[in-house]
Amino acid sequence: MWYCLAASLFFLPFYRRVSLTLLAVSLIVGVSNHTVQLPALGALAAMGAVAFFCYRQQARNALGAVGEALLLLSAVALMLHLVPGFNNLRIVSGVQVGPESAPFTFYYNFDKALIPFVLLGCLPTLLKRPAAPPANRLWWLVLLLSMPTLLLIATLAGGLRVELHQPAWLGAFMLANLFFVSLAEEALFRGYVQQRLSQRLGNVWALLITAVLFGLVHYPGGPMLVFFAALTGVIYGLAWLWSGRVWVSTLVHFAFNLLQLLFFTYPFWLHQPG
Repeated sequence: MWYCLAASLFFLPFYRRVSLTLLAVSLIVGVSNHTVQLPALGALAAMGAVAFFCYRQQARNALGAVGEALLLLSAVALMLHLVPGFNNLRIVSGVQVGPESAPFTFYYNFDKALIPFVLLGCLPTLLKRPAAPPANRLWWLVLLLSMPTLLLIATLAGGLRVELHQPAWLGAFMLANLFFVSLAEEALFRGYVQQRLSQRLGNVWALLITAVLFGLVHYPGGPMLVFFAALTGVIYGLAWLWSGRVWVSTLVHFAFNLLQLLFFTYPFWLHQPG
């Protein structure tokens, strides 16, 4: 089921019918094994109805704006696991990837994975829009090098420590983080929030505001994590802006997380200040 759900997300930007077929199969299997229960089905049916209405709406009006607001709230609820009826599969629980890393848990999140499907209903350009590339392609190299640089700065600030890892569950982490975390978050923050703000405030303000919002959702990890998450939000936002593709910012997001897992304490240093 989880591979089928990941495949549906992979095909979503390219082959919409194949993607929706795979999503339907994933839902059927999810219902049969009780990953998706009746309350979740009811909520998804309501979201699907609103998404279909918004997608078919030709002219924007007050009713369409209400529908879009409902879909945005639904996406946020899915991200925060507030929609009842989802029994997400826990892969590891309270493990320390290394002796200096804080314990962490991760899941295969069915609910969070649905965010791109929900938001496509109100924003057809969610996954692909015209790019605004940098004047010089070398800025892409600067962007990629900024990821290890930021991790080293976080280490100097006391938030991380260098610690090499190769956990047995690395493959499961990569699947979960790429499709059920990074893509979901990029669809919400870059594909939707930054794109809508760009239409109203311009690219620079949209980039900065979205990065701050992205940092704030990491507040359970403390102020240092909020600060550095906001800086990563700038990196992901530039990747989205320059490429016009959510998949590009998703791959950058995933690469950053993987780089930290392999070479630094993850999700942060057990003894970080504050």
